[in-house]
Amino acid sequence: MSEFEPPQVIIRFHTNVEIPDDPAVVLEKSDPPRWRRLVEENGAVTLRPVFTALEPAHLRELQERAVRRDPSYRAEPLDRFFYADAERARDPESMAAALREWATVRSAEVEVIGPDPLVNAADDPRNGNQDYLDAAPVGIDARYAWGFAGGDGAGQRIVDMERGWTFDHEDLVAHGITLVNGAVRDASRPHGTSVFGEMIASDNAVGGVGIVPNVASALASSYHDSTIRNAIIAAIARMDFGDVLLLEAQVSVTTTGVPRYGPVETVEASYEAIRLATALGIIVVEAGGNGTNNGGTPAVDLDAYQNAAGKRILWRDPANADFRDSGAILVAAASSAAPHTRLAYSTFGARIDCYAWGENVDTASSTTSPTAAGSTTSYTGFFSGTSSASPIVAGAALAVQGVCQANRNIRLSPRQMRAILSDPALNTPPAATEPTAMGVLPNLRTIIDTELEVTPDVYVRDNLADTGDAHNGFVSASPDVILRPAPVADPQAAYGEGSGTELSDTLGFEAEAGQDNVIYVRVRNQGATAAGATTATVYWSPPSTLVTPNLWTLVGTVTLPNVPAGEVLTVSAPLVWPAARIPAPGHYCLVAIVSTPGDLGPAPTDFLNWTNFQTFIRANNNVTWRNFNVVDNDPAADSHVALPFLVAGAPDEARPFEVELLTRLPGDADVLLELPLRFARDFRADLQIEQVDEKLDLAVARLPASGRVRLGPGLIGAGTANRLRFLVRLGDLGQRGRVVARQLSGEDEVGRVSWVLAPGVRARMRRAMKGDPIGALG
Repeated sequence: MSEFEPPQVIIRFHTNVEIPDDPAVVLEKSDPPRWRRLVEENGAVTLRPVFTALEPAHLRELQERAVRRDPSYRAEPLDRFFYADAERARDPESMAAALREWATVRSAEVEVIGPDPLVNAADDPRNGNQDYLDAAPVGIDARYAWGFAGGDGAGQRIVDMERGWTFDHEDLVAHGITLVNGAVRDASRPHGTSVFGEMIASDNAVGGVGIVPNVASALASSYHDSTIRNAIIAAIARMDFGDVLLLEAQVSVTTTGVPRYGPVETVEASYEAIRLATALGIIVVEAGGNGTNNGGTPAVDLDAYQNAAGKRILWRDPANADFRDSGAILVAAASSAAPHTRLAYSTFGARIDCYAWGENVDTASSTTSPTAAGSTTSYTGFFSGTSSASPIVAGAALAVQGVCQANRNIRLSPRQMRAILSDPALNTPPAATEPTAMGVLPNLRTIIDTELEVTPDVYVRDNLADTGDAHNGFVSASPDVILRPAPVADPQAAYGEGSGTELSDTLGFEAEAGQDNVIYVRVRNQGATAAGATTATVYWSPPSTLVTPNLWTLVGTVTLPNVPAGEVLTVSAPLVWPAARIPAPGHYCLVAIVSTPGDLGPAPTDFLNWTNFQTFIRANNNVTWRNFNVVDNDPAADSHVALPFLVAGAPDEARPFEVELLTRLPGDADVLLELPLRFARDFRADLQIEQVDEKLDLAVARLPASGRVRLGPGLIGAGTANRLRFLVRLGDLGQRGRVVARQLSGEDEVGRVSWVLAPGVRARMRRAMKGDPIGALG
């Protein structure tokens, strides 16, 4: 039985039953013999209403509002719930079983309220101990959320329902927390103080800091000297759509033996109160319960739990017709260390939406002295159980709601919030070895960045068709990296939105040797907020079928002070490329990476892993490539044009690749390939070799003027590069042609380099063909 509150028998009459002034008359008149037996066994029996926190008219008005807001909500008559009080009932379970025999009684159950769901008892000096504020996978990354308007809880309201608090604790007093129902139980002061400390401890010079320290309103609703239902109803009467209600209570879900504790919604009357709250748009976070407080009894499997009527009301499965969904977010307790595992006592099952730290939580505390208000300067490093886990999830909900309201001018509904916080694609899963269902740990960084769409999302186009989303097109025909021999007077007017050049990729691709050149980077922002201080970092690379970071040379970085939302093409100031740092005439590639707070671009080291390399190039819109030429002002005549390129290995380990050579030249063109002799041997190249120089390790092969030649597969060492070059002579200088070398991993193209030979100057390449990339990943 309960340590704090007496067990109570709750009955629910069917909807069609008329309730007189004395509801016990319904039982007495509908079955007099059974009524006499009940009184003989239990003494005088009286019935009193369960829902008394509000006047009936006010309660009905809330239900009518709930139906308007949530059409799926069924407004059950709450005046059918009654406590059955007996003069001398020794066995409440037997009494409830007897009451279930009445045809007029829809349900009869015993509520045994458990102890508080607790297992063990930056300028903020304890801030460093609050690792649950840290980034995933350890914590929920509240520190990241603080960087966004509303991410600190500004504008939000939280109500904590439990039994005791010390409102004037030094880390809570600034919030002016008020009690809206019931009375404070002194023995529960440490518990409630710790719960509020996790969520809203002030960012001051003492103690720790809460997940959302700047909430607009904090209220407390006690079920001590009251009931859980009335504490919930009294709370929601003070709440608005999108506010958060935390239920820090648990009830016994066993009828015999050692009590085992689960969520309060297992009691029908509490379920109806919670469902009313969520239908009104209030986000309810509910402790899943601790099983037992000594770990000696197995935890409660909510999938297997059956209520007094034998129904599996918590097994969330399409095949289970008995399942009832309150709309609350149900929370389990997990280890503080990542990868997280469920703590042995915590409830589990498909109905659990989220987990959070159930141990080692550093937060405010108090004392239990019944003669004093409680210590206002106490702290603990060992708050635990679903008691400590639930406030972390409630804090995450407040942060998400705050960011939505501040940045998108909307508030999320309970179902929207639950869907976001419980989405495995957004949040931190438990350890792969965890055998039980326990939900996910909210990850505020991922939620904010990918789901809420409130961050900037800057991008540079890979090609003219690029809209900033992942694509399978070329990644190195960017129209947004513009190379010019001299600066223009107004870059935004010349190349920005409204300039008429938005869809041009021929604005600048040649560097003039022997002088300073300039580079402009054009950026768009498809995010919901403007991007400030956006940096564009540019590198140059020699031509390679794989443009890996070991080939990059830094040109420099330029900052765009503001990139507005709304896909406005915004142009950087000129990035000067000094003459002394420009490479010798040839064919090259520019690499550009853009980055802004809230949408950070990768660093070169991020590309050193092969998987990362492919992901960043193909799926990250902060990165692009651009072909360009270095043009000699006075090129020497030559019968062949040399087009050198590299065939590079992966950045992390030796991997097999193939190389394919494509030529599309006039029939009288002469095409040679110069390659390392060892490369020809390693790749088992079936080439028409015309020259071999063992000393220089070189071979020269003849290629068809128009055709396709496949080399490999062959193993290329990590970070190594093989130097090859085409030697091309066009028979008729008035004609055009193209040569391509592409690198494949299996049948997937992972890179290419290409040239277009154009008339005008002896076989000199004028520009890369529109959409024909260098170093493209396919």
